[in-house]
Amino acid sequence: MTEAPASHAHQHGPVGRFLRTNLPILLVVAVLVVAAVLLAQDRWRRGAFVIGGATLLAAALRLCLPTLRVGVLAVRSKPFDVGAYTVLGGSIIVVAATINSLGVT
Repeated sequence: MTEAPASHAHQHGPVGRFLRTNLPILLVVAVLVVAAVLLAQDRWRRGAFVIGGATLLAAALRLCLPTLRVGVLAVRSKPFDVGAYTVLGGSIIVVAATINSLGVT
């Protein structure tokens, strides 16, 4: 009975560990998959808005999460990453707002 309890990481196995480690990028990729579906359905404007939203989500995750938890969203320093993601996401949304829908939304 002196056996040490199993660590929290070992209780969930490799899949649980993978999900916890990569959750921020998986969330962003899930939003990008939604954008890809919209783009495949010729919903260019909506798809572009969702891509911009995914980039802004990456900025929010990079801002709120510690560097060790954010995974591959951490490219440079936190201020640089947040600024770059925000400018890129905002720019994509501005461009999406200027897309002429031509009757297609």
